[in-house]
Amino acid sequence: MDAQFSIFDNTVLVLYLAGMVFLGTRFRQKSSTPDGFMIAQGRLPSWAVGLSILGAFVSSITFIAYPGIAYNTNWDAFMFSVTLPFAALIATLYFIPLYRKRIKVSAFEYMEQRFGSWARVYSSVSFMFGESTRIGMILFLVSLPLHNVTGWSYSSIIIIGGITVIFYTMIGGIEAVVWTDVVQVIILFGGALATIIYIFFGMPEGPGQVFRIGMENNKFSLGSWDFDLIKPTAWVVVLYGIMENLRNFGTDQNNVQRYQTTRTIKDASRSLWTAVIGYIPISILFLFIGTSLYAFYSVHANLLPAELKTGVVGDKIFPYFIATQLPMGLRGLVIAAIFAAAQSTVASSLNCLSTLTYYDFYKRYFNPTADDKQSMKMLHRYTLVWGIIGIIAGLALINIRVALETGWQLGGIAGGGVIGLFLLGISFPHIKRWPAVIAVIASVMSIAWATFARNLPAAWKWLECNWNTRMIGVIGTITLLVVGISLSLLSTIAGSHKHRSS
Repeated sequence: MDAQFSIFDNTVLVLYLAGMVFLGTRFRQKSSTPDGFMIAQGRLPSWAVGLSILGAFVSSITFIAYPGIAYNTNWDAFMFSVTLPFAALIATLYFIPLYRKRIKVSAFEYMEQRFGSWARVYSSVSFMFGESTRIGMILFLVSLPLHNVTGWSYSSIIIIGGITVIFYTMIGGIEAVVWTDVVQVIILFGGALATIIYIFFGMPEGPGQVFRIGMENNKFSLGSWDFDLIKPTAWVVVLYGIMENLRNFGTDQNNVQRYQTTRTIKDASRSLWTAVIGYIPISILFLFIGTSLYAFYSVHANLLPAELKTGVVGDKIFPYFIATQLPMGLRGLVIAAIFAAAQSTVASSLNCLSTLTYYDFYKRYFNPTADDKQSMKMLHRYTLVWGIIGIIAGLALINIRVALETGWQLGGIAGGGVIGLFLLGISFPHIKRWPAVIAVIASVMSIAWATFARNLPAAWKWLECNWNTRMIGVIGTITLLVVGISLSLLSTIAGSHKHRSS
């Protein structure tokens, strides 16, 4: 792929990065106390928090992967978006009121209240492992299209992107994260919309040709509705979406922390619905980019290199279009949008990781009486440490690209039992500590089986998991709930029988 990044494009990108740093430093004074750094003292407007939730939800992976999915196949990924209102409704009715009334900062305080300190430590450590892995992969994956388009090295992109986010997150705290997210969402949306308009102008017969070609090739299909959990059917996407979005809106510290930055429960709920209502059209926008690219290259096949004319081109198609078709200036804007999507996610992750390290461990076990000065020193230090870990993880993935899939799987294994444990605690108040411990162990084991028991030798085929990989989280959650509820019922029955016998 020939990079055609002009001086003007580079200027656009550099100005964007400088602008984010400048904006982040504007909130230094307001983030000079622990409460200001972690939850902005609960003073942020719901619309801004909602856009911030949206910004963290739409990563650079969405920017690249959704067009690739739609280009290769259809719009089955949209079924993930369809599950968002259901998950948001559950979060609005149960999770948000619970957090606003019973915890201050950490989502996992509730786990300690229900099942003891072990549950808080397990949930927090699991989240930290998955989130730090996610930072590395976001930085690595965003370096792939940016390297192809700008010509910058993978290492430079990962390091520059990581340092920029570390700086404004460390200086400005959660308030810097929220307000830079607002700007980044606008840039992201603008870049995507500009891309579609440009494709429309590149169609010989106008915009209608995109829709006609898409319809003729079944590109707007939502996938198969056969109830098959092995193939990636619409039902698999729906089940995966329900569980994943319950985790996102109910137990993800990134969002739980944002709920606490608003003034009231109503404002927190409004912020979540702002994100949900915003994500649905954005997901349509990115899927439509993929369909539009399919139509564009159907009539301009001569513009595709040989390696992109056959097979599953996936994530390569949009970066190739950006590099070879978009005019200068617009090309810089779109790349800035991809960078924005990545930085939004990474900044959010860094802030909540430093918050959890401080609040769930340092403040609780090592220095409960720490004053504001010492607390801020540790919060800044933890932000820097987690940022460096994320950069190192991203750099490591440059040469160990096969670790990408494994990294996501390990993250899923680490956090797979958390949403089930939350649902167990909220829905079944009579369940005590020991059934929950055994249920978590069973859940982690089931996720490990569903992740790694694939393509086994003939003698071990009976042990193989054939369900689609998107079902892994569903398997872990259901296992935890079934085991926890069953053990609690057996305990109740045994206790009742013993009581009658005595």
